[in-house]
Amino acid sequence: MAPTPVGHSPQTRTTAPVSCRTANSATPRRRSSWCTRCPPRCDRASCGWRVRVSGERDGSVGRQGPAAAVPAAVGAGQGGVAGRVARGDRRGPCPVSRRAGRGRRRHPVHREGVTSGAAMRSVHIAIIGAGFSGLGMAIRLKQASIDDFVLVERADDIGGTWRDNSYPGCAVDVQSHLYSYSFAPNPDWSQVYAPNTEIWDYIKRVSAEHDVNRHVLLNTELRGGTWDDAAARWRLSTSNGDIAARFVVSAMGPLSNPSIPDIPGLDRFTGTVFHSARWDHDHDLTGERVGVIGTGSSAAQFVPEIQPRVGRLTLFQRTPHWTFPRMNRRITGLERAAYRRSPALQRLVRARQYYYRELIGTLLQRPRIVEAVARLRLRTQVRDRELRAKLTPDYRIGCKRVIVTDDFHPALTRPNVDVVAEKITEVTPDGVLTSDGVEYELDTLILGTGFEVMPVADPLRGRDGDTLTERWRDGRSAYLGTTVAEFPNYFMLVGPNTATGHTSVLLYAEPQIEYVTQAIQHAARHDVAAVEVRQEAQDVYNADVRARLRDTVWLTGGCDSWYLDEPSGSSVLWPGHTGRFQRALARFDHENYVLRRAQDDVAEP
Repeated sequence: MAPTPVGHSPQTRTTAPVSCRTANSATPRRRSSWCTRCPPRCDRASCGWRVRVSGERDGSVGRQGPAAAVPAAVGAGQGGVAGRVARGDRRGPCPVSRRAGRGRRRHPVHREGVTSGAAMRSVHIAIIGAGFSGLGMAIRLKQASIDDFVLVERADDIGGTWRDNSYPGCAVDVQSHLYSYSFAPNPDWSQVYAPNTEIWDYIKRVSAEHDVNRHVLLNTELRGGTWDDAAARWRLSTSNGDIAARFVVSAMGPLSNPSIPDIPGLDRFTGTVFHSARWDHDHDLTGERVGVIGTGSSAAQFVPEIQPRVGRLTLFQRTPHWTFPRMNRRITGLERAAYRRSPALQRLVRARQYYYRELIGTLLQRPRIVEAVARLRLRTQVRDRELRAKLTPDYRIGCKRVIVTDDFHPALTRPNVDVVAEKITEVTPDGVLTSDGVEYELDTLILGTGFEVMPVADPLRGRDGDTLTERWRDGRSAYLGTTVAEFPNYFMLVGPNTATGHTSVLLYAEPQIEYVTQAIQHAARHDVAAVEVRQEAQDVYNADVRARLRDTVWLTGGCDSWYLDEPSGSSVLWPGHTGRFQRALARFDHENYVLRRAQDDVAEP
């Protein structure tokens, strides 16, 4: 999970410089921080200065002229406040800060060997996204001696959600040993639940060790793509040129684009506003009146961190969440030494954590006993009856994502915190107005409203000319969560019904990576140019998945959550244990695919 991306389910850094590791050395080295500055006075409408607030940097120090601007990493194509907040911009006369002359400090990151703006070319495989899944795909290709590929990454560094989310308290919500590649165990995790910077360093280290960085095209945003049926290739258009690829693997992640709430007046707020996934580290919250919209996983992590230093914190809650104890602790030096000496011991710890998480998934389908324990825990943490009533969900546990935390509810009991359950009517220039007519005056508004669920490579159009969104009008559908009819040579990692609410998303991504690798190898062995899942196979598979989802707590628990796929009335989650999913993808089942040579005759392997 991530910061809340679950097992999924990380933007600019502003604390001490982060330790970096080169591909040839395990020795940490430190670099000085740097910042960008805007002219002391500028007007957003006429100012051409682009600020690097969404993971954009070309290595220059200081300010950047308009001609050198890089495509926004997030929020491209979004207008108004949604685009500004998603990209990390704030309202006001200066795009960096209302305080003239102050810039946005950044953690430098290790960039050795990573290509930025490289010349485009024809490749065998194009991977879209350089987060956990995309890099895992690239590493597996290298292990299979497949070297002709690129990773297309819209931001200025690898790392995905762990690059983008850097809010205070950001950490994984699945045990660290489980939230890591199975082929690259890390004996040096400092905590049971590692902080975001540690996970990001891990991703970069593993990528460098497997010589993947030279394949990454940074600051390169996918803008469009069509399937050339005659040539059996994808023609991709990016912000840095065109790419022709035999295969495309989408590794964009199910929770990558910030979700900006559609609240009237949000663009009129005169204070500071930002999304938690685009945290403004340059803004000092000390003594301020701070409003937080949202009570999900991200808010549960950053609220306890900022509560002690703000003047007043008002939490606007739409729906309360059930919580589980986190029980985080530091991993001792003795334990780390034991893991280094005995990898088998670390595998045993990972296995124990795996089965613990699977047990949770099972219990959430029989929620009454678990609910009783959760209610008792809430009672011990929140003594005030009125506040406890606000924080008690009225739906079955597991229907929405269960938050793993020890300090969220205790933080809400502090004297400088108000929990507001009334619906937000509008955002005013000075604060937030709720349905009971009360206006809460604020200096800063933080949007802890999560992410858009499962963004897809919508610029891509399949063999019939439709995008995935157009094909999914009646609900998301894919075979094994990986392939889609009418999209030859296109694979998704963490696609429909591969999301998880209780364990590490990598337990789903790694079987998909192996499946895709087998498909590409099968095509090479049998001189196959195009691999496309049969529509009937996709339909039968999805009918079975939806039948198994029908009686799950996600559909019957009485809540509205990102787990739901509204057009189909089903869920985006996997209905069962991870082992069943892994077995389903253990072998590339070519019999469920149409395999074609470039001349369009069917290949009979």
